[in-house]
Amino acid sequence: MGNGLLTVSYIAAAILFILSLGGLSRQDTARRGNLYGAMGMALAVGATLLSGQVGHLGWLVPAILVGAGVGWMLAVRVEMTQMPELVAILHSFVGLAATLVGYASTLDTQGHFEGAELSVHRTEIFVGIFIGALTFTGSLVAFGKLRGSISGKALTLPGRHLLNGGVILISIYLGSLFIGADGPVAPLLPLVIMTALALFIGFHLVMAIGGADMPVVVSMLNSYSGWAAAATGFMLSNDLLIVTGALVGSSGAILSYIMCRAMNRSFISVILGGFGNVTSSASTASGPAGEVVAVNAEETAQMLADSQSVIIVPGYGMAVAQAQGVISEITQRLRTRGVSVRFAIHPVAGRLPGHMNVLLAEAKVPYDIVLEMDEINQDFPDTDVVLVVGANDIVNPSAQEDPGSPIAGMPVLEVWKAKTVVVFKRSMATGYSGVENPLFHKENARMLFGDAKKSVDTILSHLPS
Repeated sequence: MGNGLLTVSYIAAAILFILSLGGLSRQDTARRGNLYGAMGMALAVGATLLSGQVGHLGWLVPAILVGAGVGWMLAVRVEMTQMPELVAILHSFVGLAATLVGYASTLDTQGHFEGAELSVHRTEIFVGIFIGALTFTGSLVAFGKLRGSISGKALTLPGRHLLNGGVILISIYLGSLFIGADGPVAPLLPLVIMTALALFIGFHLVMAIGGADMPVVVSMLNSYSGWAAAATGFMLSNDLLIVTGALVGSSGAILSYIMCRAMNRSFISVILGGFGNVTSSASTASGPAGEVVAVNAEETAQMLADSQSVIIVPGYGMAVAQAQGVISEITQRLRTRGVSVRFAIHPVAGRLPGHMNVLLAEAKVPYDIVLEMDEINQDFPDTDVVLVVGANDIVNPSAQEDPGSPIAGMPVLEVWKAKTVVVFKRSMATGYSGVENPLFHKENARMLFGDAKKSVDTILSHLPS
C-alpha cells in the first residue's frame, strides 16, 4: 500500500472515530456510534498491516486473532453489572501497551536520531511511559475497588500530597538524565526508576480516592489512557494513533469535568482525595431523626395503580439485581393505564458514566422518558410516587440540608419533595460513599426491603393490567 492510500485510510478512520463519539452522545444513536468505532478500528488496523511498514506478520496476525477472540468472549459473557470493572481493566491494558512500546522504542537499534531529534524522541518516550505506567496501576486499583476486592475507603497516608509532589519532581529529574544520556544502555537506569515511581503514583493516587468518586475515576483513567496512546503515536510517528489518543484523552477529560460539576467537586479534589474518610457533622453522626416505615410490594403496586405521575430513579442496586427488565414491563403497564412514567438519571448513578442509560436501553425503555437530573428535578413536587430502585447517595438530602456532610453541595435528585417515595433496599446500610441517608426517615418515605428483582416481580403480579 502506498503512502497516499495509507494517509487516506487513516483520515477515513479518524472521521469514523469522530462520528463514533458523536453517536455515543445520545442513547438513540449509540448503536450506530459503536458501529462507526468498530469500522474505524478495523480500517486502521487493516491499513497498518497492509502498509508494508509492519514486519513479522507471522507473529502479529495470530496475536491479533487471539486478542479479537478474547474481546469477543468478554463482550458476550460480561454482564452490565461487571462493565465498570471491565472498562477499568481495559484501561490498564492501554497503559501497559504504552509502557512496553516506550521500552521497545528505547531499545530499537534501527532508530537513528541525533541532536534535537533524539531529545524530542526521548521526551516522547519518557512521557508515554510515565502516563502509561501510572494508568496501568491506577486502573488495576480501580478494577479492585469496583469489584470489591479492595476497600472503597480512601487511603490517606500522612503527607501524601508532599509524597506525590516529591515523586513527580524526582521523575522530572530522572527525565533530564534520560534525555541527556549517551548510548543505548545508559538511559535505561533512569527510565526504569521513573517507571517504578510512576507505577507507585498510579497506585497511590487511586487508592486515595473514595468510593463515591469512582465513576469520575473511571472517566479520568479513560482520559489518561488516551493521552498514553497519543504519546505512543508520537513515539511511532503514527498520525492516526495521535489523533485517536487525543480524541479519547480530551473526551475523557471533558466527561470527568462534567461529572465533577454534577458532584459539586473540583477535578483536583477528586484526584487528591475522596469521600471515604471525611467525617460528617454532629447532626449526621448522631443519626437521622424520624421513624422508618416499611411497606410491602402489594401496597406499592396499589400506590402505583392509584397514581397519575410516577418517576423511577435507578441505581447500581438495580443493575446488581437485574431488575431493569421487569421495571420496563411495569412502565409499559402503567403507561397503558394512562399513568405518566419517567426515569430520572443522575450523572454519577451506578459505577460507570452512562451505566443506567445503557441498562434501560437494554430493557427497551423508550428513550424519550429517560431524563437527566437537570431536566426532571423540578418535577418531583408534582409527582405522586417516586420509586428509588437501588440508589442511595444520589438521592441523599444531606447534600442540601447538612453543611457538614461529606457530600454537602453535591447536586442530587430531590425525590423527597414528591408526595410518596418508595426506596428499594436490602437493608439500612449506607451507600457506596459510606454516608448516612436521612431520606429513609422522612415522613413521606417508605422502605421496601428485600431483593429488588423479587420486589418488582411481586409488584408486576399485583398491578392491574
